[in-house]
Amino acid sequence: MYALFAILTFVLIFMAWKLNFAFRNFKIKKPLNLSNSLDDLPSVSVCIPARNEMHAMTQCLERVIASTYPKLEIIVLDDSSADKTSILIKSFAHAGVRFVEGLPLINGWLGKNYALQGLLNEASGTYVFFMDVDTQIAPDTISQLVAYAKQEKAQMVSVLPRREDAWRASVVFGTLRYFWELIFHRQSAPATASSAWMINRLTLIEQFNGFNDISSDIQPESSLSSKLMRDDKYRFLIGTKKLGVAYEKKWRSQIDTSVRLAFPVFGNNSLLASFGVFAQLILLTPFMVLIFSPASLETLRLAALWLAGGYVALYAAYLMHVYRSGWWLSAVVWPVLVVQEAVILVFSIILYAKHRVNWKGRPVSLVAD
Repeated sequence: MYALFAILTFVLIFMAWKLNFAFRNFKIKKPLNLSNSLDDLPSVSVCIPARNEMHAMTQCLERVIASTYPKLEIIVLDDSSADKTSILIKSFAHAGVRFVEGLPLINGWLGKNYALQGLLNEASGTYVFFMDVDTQIAPDTISQLVAYAKQEKAQMVSVLPRREDAWRASVVFGTLRYFWELIFHRQSAPATASSAWMINRLTLIEQFNGFNDISSDIQPESSLSSKLMRDDKYRFLIGTKKLGVAYEKKWRSQIDTSVRLAFPVFGNNSLLASFGVFAQLILLTPFMVLIFSPASLETLRLAALWLAGGYVALYAAYLMHVYRSGWWLSAVVWPVLVVQEAVILVFSIILYAKHRVNWKGRPVSLVAD
């Protein structure tokens, strides 16, 4: 048991080092200034794919319309919604929102990837800012991202969104998706956020052939960021209150997304993914010792208490950067969240094996490497 605790201590130190690296590097470090000349500003196309999104569309578009960036076009593609999403989008035409009707999905494409390609075909901006409907931006968000991209000479920037709401089950029991993105960030597979990311339009078209070559990728934005990272042309930012990128996603929706992404993260390898389940459950060992070990094993229990406290504190440090409030309650339920992640991965393995993974009603199939 002490040998296992030694390993868990090493893992804790490694994770603390990775988070410290992220907190120091994934932020805007210098004051940002855009050109005072309107002619010098690059144009931005805000592109939003939507499929059955009536619950969040109004708030999303109202936030985008309130943007202070002067050279902006807003395009929303309705991807065969079964509800009245298309009518809602069209109601914002007076505010400059352009409605695009999605084409029928063709073989070899995932639904969202096809929608992103449809949006790219309609965009004309120097930069294309792709965002999900459940993502919200502040009036200065786009100005800051453009200034940052120009300052860093980056072709692509993605932002880990903050949770500005609080005291909901979707917040307290939120998945660890972006936490693991920071922990496992590396040159070959950089942390990437799918809910809000901006890329140079010509780079996407000319260097990557749009989304055509990654039409079936579960995370197309990660494929792009990995390639651009090799040339130091990609940047990742942890959202801040000033940057203004936030999201409100229901718990069930977070679970569905994590199930869809979990198994592919392990290279679609069942053995490797099974080891991932085992590794996550091992993180619960200190908590199990505290609950089930006899009081007479004082030294063991003290070691377990130190480790359990260390992991809770580590997650609390992460949450303090990405939650407006309620972070302390989420930190306390860390063991529950680890169990949740292990269960998500198990379901991801099983559902992919049975070809039962869906993306907003459409089946998702893995392409063999």
